[in-house]
Amino acid sequence: MSASVAVYRNIYTEARFKQTYGSDETTSGRVRLREKLAERCRCSRRACLQLLRDRVPIFNWLPRYRLKKWILGDAIGGLTVGILHIPQGMAFALLTSVAPIFGLYTSFFPVVLYMFFGTGRHVSTGTFAVVSLMTGSVVEQLVPTPLEMNSSSPEAADFEAQRIGVASAVALLSGIIMLCMFGLQLGFLSTYLSEPIVKAFTSAAAFHVTVSQLQSMLGLRLPRHTGTFSLFKTLASVMENLPHTNMAELLISLVCLAVLVPVKEINMRYRQHLRTPIPVEILTVIIVTGVAYVSSLDSTYNIEIVGHIPAGFPSPRMPTLSTFPDIAGDTVAITFVGYAVSVSLAMIYADKHGYSIHPNQELLAHGISNTVSSFFTCFPSSATLATTNILESSGGYTQLSGLFTSLVVLIVLLLIGPLFYFLPKAVLACINITSLRQMFLQFQDLPELWRISKIDFMVWVVTWLSVVVLNVDLGLAIGVVFSMMTVICRTQRAGCSVLGRASNTEIYRPLENHSKCYEVPGVKILTYNGPIYYGNRSFFREEMSRLLGLTPEKIRSWEKARKALVKREREATVSTVEQGVANTSFSSENEFFKSEKSKSDVQAVLIDCSSVTFVDVAGARLFTQMCTDCHKVGVHVYLSNCNESVLKILTSSGLMTHMNPQHIFVTVHDAVMYIQQEKDKPPENTTTVWV
Repeated sequence: MSASVAVYRNIYTEARFKQTYGSDETTSGRVRLREKLAERCRCSRRACLQLLRDRVPIFNWLPRYRLKKWILGDAIGGLTVGILHIPQGMAFALLTSVAPIFGLYTSFFPVVLYMFFGTGRHVSTGTFAVVSLMTGSVVEQLVPTPLEMNSSSPEAADFEAQRIGVASAVALLSGIIMLCMFGLQLGFLSTYLSEPIVKAFTSAAAFHVTVSQLQSMLGLRLPRHTGTFSLFKTLASVMENLPHTNMAELLISLVCLAVLVPVKEINMRYRQHLRTPIPVEILTVIIVTGVAYVSSLDSTYNIEIVGHIPAGFPSPRMPTLSTFPDIAGDTVAITFVGYAVSVSLAMIYADKHGYSIHPNQELLAHGISNTVSSFFTCFPSSATLATTNILESSGGYTQLSGLFTSLVVLIVLLLIGPLFYFLPKAVLACINITSLRQMFLQFQDLPELWRISKIDFMVWVVTWLSVVVLNVDLGLAIGVVFSMMTVICRTQRAGCSVLGRASNTEIYRPLENHSKCYEVPGVKILTYNGPIYYGNRSFFREEMSRLLGLTPEKIRSWEKARKALVKREREATVSTVEQGVANTSFSSENEFFKSEKSKSDVQAVLIDCSSVTFVDVAGARLFTQMCTDCHKVGVHVYLSNCNESVLKILTSSGLMTHMNPQHIFVTVHDAVMYIQQEKDKPPENTTTVWV
């Protein structure tokens, strides 16, 4: 069934439409500003309670908590994640180049704090492999690992204290940066790490994590390489020392991988049928620790074990503040990566379950988590991919699941921690590698990404190669810069098209894609699909000149013709005065232009600004110059569909002194109707648009 639409109305210029339907901009702007200031400055009990609920969301969702419906899911999800936090916390501590106990601390304090301040109901915070790897690079640079050191010597204890001092300083500075960003409401900055960048970065970082764990799996005692080409340096060092492989640790690693990989695959494939995933990591830790204890593997085969894990809470300790100048650059990168991953995860599950998160509040939550936990010897934390996925699939509903997670870790800290004394570090290395499964599987997105957007595919590949070949921090910076360059290039090379009209409609479409549309006689309708600013003004001018045929030679020839016309009219005037005879060969300049215009048929240029999002000073001056050039060749310029900001900048730049303000129209069709009626010289000033 088809329907027809007929519209009868007056032609609207921008000025006439604003006069008819607009509002008093000055008054309304002042009123809105006054209302906003009054609302922000208003202090009342209700406003204070609302502020408290906004800044501490637990006071918002906890009173509305559905105990009977949600408590079981939160309990099961929280306990499952807590059990997973224990081996992963200790494993990721090795990535950070600190003792495993500090990984357990980082799996406790940020979880509790995020429960109070976070807005992501399904987000699980704690240790994250990529953030731990980046922090470990900073620690290794400032406190490098000595080749020979007795783990039970006083020097070893001082060495560990220096390392955790640097790691906690990174956490403190990261938290401060996030709090400053929250104060400035800079949550939107996470959008500069696009989805292709985040996925490529985490996938490439997974290779760094895997290579860094090879030495622990093989039982090699090698220094950790940092800086550019660190992945290849580590691989070369491992290959050179393969003859020194500890066969006992290699056997432990192979057995652990043979158990962890298949069971984790079962957890992934049958997650819809399993109420909770099989806790294979903690079971592996318990079994191998028992075997190592019974067999005395550390003394018999010289395997590297975790060692002493103190029971109880850590005493507050000031991070090493003197390292701030040295860690500032790396910490900025760590902060952005941790925040971007956290917000991305929170948004994914918020969209899936139909609620919203607040990026600026997430800044506050993670900022407080990192700042406070840094005084309890914790390294930087963020949301984690694996535990967040498990929390959601295990039935978690709200942030209250964090309470059960922290209770599991608390029990380990107070009672069970010392029992992991004989845990081989090779087991933790295997847990690190198998936890990266999701990151490696992100390669599966490449074919679809290629099909959807070649540019995003290139961003993915460039970021991945930069991170793998160079380094995690430098590669991320290159990925962000390359991504922004693609955006700039796309705005610089935005398409410029000639529009044609669909018969008997007010619809105008590009002629190259719509062959049945036709050009309006005497009118060249142009549209530009992007902003006009200093970066693309030359391209915009070239495209417009090409479509209009406004070459410098043509402009000069028209200028010469116009000057000749003026000279002939002056001579004709003198002749008329002297002889009393009027020379009527050229009555006016307009008649000359009309006679010439019959050759080219382009008497007016209409620029559709509907896709022009903004114009800067350079773009506004270019409009003025184009108007001048068009007037030189007798072509009138019209504008349509200008948004408020574009129109304001064009007006402020003085464009109206070079073109008639009545030549700016609300729609393309209004302008076309006006041009045609001016061409036909209608008898009445009030005209009607008919479609």
